[in-house]
Amino acid sequence: MGVTSEQRFGEFVVVRRHEGQDHVAELVLDRPKAMNAVSTAMARSIAEACAALGADQAVRATVLTSSHDRAFCVGADLKERNSFTDAELVRQRPTARAAYTGVLELPMPVVAAVHGFALGGGFELALACDVIVADRTAVVGLPEVSVGVIPGGGGTQLLPRRVGAARAAELVFSARRVEAAEARELGLVDELVEAGRDREEALALGGRIAANSPVGLRAAKRALRLGQGLDLRAGLEVEDAAWRSVAFSGDRAEGVAAFNEKRKPHWPGE
Repeated sequence: MGVTSEQRFGEFVVVRRHEGQDHVAELVLDRPKAMNAVSTAMARSIAEACAALGADQAVRATVLTSSHDRAFCVGADLKERNSFTDAELVRQRPTARAAYTGVLELPMPVVAAVHGFALGGGFELALACDVIVADRTAVVGLPEVSVGVIPGGGGTQLLPRRVGAARAAELVFSARRVEAAEARELGLVDELVEAGRDREEALALGGRIAANSPVGLRAAKRALRLGQGLDLRAGLEVEDAAWRSVAFSGDRAEGVAAFNEKRKPHWPGE
């Protein structure tokens, strides 16, 4: 799959577009010398890339990938953290948070392609995505309590929403690493593919997603996210509001017309 365009955000993050996938963006973690450990500079670049993607109405799906062949992301840059004073750590915190919330708040569906190590903040970046595709080399976990902190990139909130409170507690408190097969069994990842195929399969899934209405996709994601944690009645109100936001859109009119005319829709995106 050829690259048609590439935009770099700082030294460690790249956004790519590919031939035949005009509406899919690949967000690449590209700090291979450090196994994509998230430094302050890298965190800032992730947030900047996500802001640009969120504002791009042409993007219907984003795929989060890694340029390192043995790791998705090993989490926070602990070598950098070790050099911080307490005051510097406090000042760095908003920058770190912005990276994770940047991925979490992307308005279109986001697929993570995970291989090798996805630990701590690395796994939290994957948890911030909507679907996680992992290959059989994947090892995931939130080991923060083993170094005297807690998951601070959303892990304590996102993990129980995936696997339930008790399972999340066991994983966070034990700090254990989970290999691919068990990770799939526990629901820590959503699809398990052969070694080396996570990026390819995630991009293919992104392409299937991006064939659908961009208005519908963003509204569906909004309803899914906002409805989490609500009781059923409140959740149905969230769904109704999202439905009303698309019911009179150009995409809805085009989708119904294309279905009745037995043709592929040409989404206006509004």
